[in-house]
Amino acid sequence: MNSSPASRLAILMDPIAQIKPYKDSSLAMLLEAQRRGWALHYLQQGDLAMRTGEPWARLRPLVVRDDTHDWFSLGDAQWQPLTQMRLILARKDPPLDSEFLYDTQVLQRAADAGVLVINPPQALRDCNEKLYALQFPQCCVPTLVARERVALRAFAAEHGEIVLKPLDGMGGRGIFRSAARDPNLNVILETLVGDDARFALAQKYIPAIREGDKRILLIDGEPVPFALARIPQGDEFRGNLACCLYTSPRTRDRLLHRMPSSA
Repeated sequence: MNSSPASRLAILMDPIAQIKPYKDSSLAMLLEAQRRGWALHYLQQGDLAMRTGEPWARLRPLVVRDDTHDWFSLGDAQWQPLTQMRLILARKDPPLDSEFLYDTQVLQRAADAGVLVINPPQALRDCNEKLYALQFPQCCVPTLVARERVALRAFAAEHGEIVLKPLDGMGGRGIFRSAARDPNLNVILETLVGDDARFALAQKYIPAIREGDKRILLIDGEPVPFALARIPQGDEFRGNLACCLYTSPRTRDRLLHRMPSSA
């Protein structure tokens, strides 16, 4: 494999040993990049640094395999300038905390030096998925983003059953289903916003979630003719891949739904 700077790829991600290889999109990208001749390098959040204003990383050579039991091998770590990479995949999961934001600033220095960074650091900062979606209110259920518990309680009183979420999470973590008469509503609000100090997002609960939601994938702006269906399991109300377990081929087959050709 050619390991010249023109073909070097680094990926910033969560611990690769802890992913679910049968469904992890980062692994799928790495497998294809490796097939196309890219030399892969791996780093985690703690591997980023700035030296005299330049972005550096503690990189480990990475080999990936399409094997759900043995999907990667890592070489020895070595500090290197990120500018030696041609492409950086920024795939670190939230929380969108201060460390996450600092990561984007380091990655921005690499982008400014000509390295292609995907996703762009500014987009990672600006396009938080829970707030960014509110630019399309016609596609959203009734939603309130607020810090004040009294406003969130009033929203529950207006809409009945609601779902409450932190803004910085992912994978279904920290999400609550509640209602105005729920005796746990106050403690849920205290958990999310504290003493009216942190934002939380409240949305009207839609019972149709039991049928699953559909994640539409776009490539170069064109919709893929299949959508990923995320179906809550058992008594679970969260239609999220991280909290829904698909343990049989028959169940996994339900994930893919062909979209209408006009989509």
